[in-house]
Amino acid sequence: MQMELELAEILYATDREAAFEALRLGPSVRPARYLDGTPLHVVTGHAEISTVLTDPLFSIDPNKQTRLDVESATGFPPDVQRYLLYTLGTSDPPDHTRLRRLVSRGFTPRRVNALRPRVQQITDALIDGLAASHGEVDLIDDFTHPLSLQVICELLGVPTEDHKHWEMWARGMATPQRAVVVDSARGLIRYISDLIETKRKEGGDDLLSELITVRDDGSGRLSNEELVALSLSILLAGLETTSSLVSEGMYLLLRKPERAAALRADPTRIPRAVEEFLRYCGPVDVGMLRFTLGPVELGGVRLQAGEPVQVVYGAGNRDVLRFADPNTPDLDRVDNPHLAFGHGMHYCLGAALARLEAHIAFESLLRRLPHMELTSPEEAPQWLPGVGRTLASVRVQPDGRT
Repeated sequence: MQMELELAEILYATDREAAFEALRLGPSVRPARYLDGTPLHVVTGHAEISTVLTDPLFSIDPNKQTRLDVESATGFPPDVQRYLLYTLGTSDPPDHTRLRRLVSRGFTPRRVNALRPRVQQITDALIDGLAASHGEVDLIDDFTHPLSLQVICELLGVPTEDHKHWEMWARGMATPQRAVVVDSARGLIRYISDLIETKRKEGGDDLLSELITVRDDGSGRLSNEELVALSLSILLAGLETTSSLVSEGMYLLLRKPERAAALRADPTRIPRAVEEFLRYCGPVDVGMLRFTLGPVELGGVRLQAGEPVQVVYGAGNRDVLRFADPNTPDLDRVDNPHLAFGHGMHYCLGAALARLEAHIAFESLLRRLPHMELTSPEEAPQWLPGVGRTLASVRVQPDGRT
């Protein structure tokens, strides 16, 4: 008889690598318990995860199940729940189809490419700060986090003078204190609501202004509530994820300086290296909960209607049945169908922007700070608890003097 996993033991494990390796070595579909103790199944195989993400029998809409009280498990009050729990990322067709069609018009290649000069400018300014420092800095606090936040603010059209407020709220959303998270969410909701009204009157050349004006084929527009929820989703989905991708990618490069030297010598290899970082140390280890809409077999396990299912990207992206030598980062890996951005209808809309930001960050850091090194390369990495794969810090000497 299989032992039930406690999901909390995985997400809050001190040794995250060991915890996820144990998951990868077990059955691809196995019983577990959610954070509140509710029984569910975790899915760790690449093929099985792909099935969950594409088969319409697996719903992402929490309203379509009764076994798990998602709202109670999160602890959010109703005025925050409706913005955080019910949006594009937690909807099924036809609601998802309508929202995705409207929102995708704001994530066109033209809009993403138009951000390239500004992303480079933000990156260069932050590296100027690193280069001017006289001693140890934290690559997360001093580079990857502010880079991601400023790019998101630029994307949504948040005035520069208000970035400091978003920084405060974003950090509040990332704390384990539920009261701080709720207060920060309310601050963001109020701010975004006011920003929407301003942009309705004045317009702007940014994503939020675009989303305010887009219509679907039935002349329907996004409601104010949908616009606020989508803006929050963009912040929460894009901030820590892109920051974590760049910070852990740089950590891997600095742990093995020959890797950094190879990419510095041939920057054309950076895009493929980014894809490998997404696979090997993707920023989201655990995906959104799904719920079975009917009886279904998955990985040889028979699931009944209404069962919660938790996909574990951190295991699927190192599935030995799909990837050669999965526990070794190969910066020239060619066959790399990772699941870092999801799969199917809920594939991340911001994937192109995340890649653009990462490409610019890696190229610029390697070129401008060729002597940067870890302050304590012998120390084991420390990850923050939660569904994301986020290093607590990456302490570096930008000029290489230790």
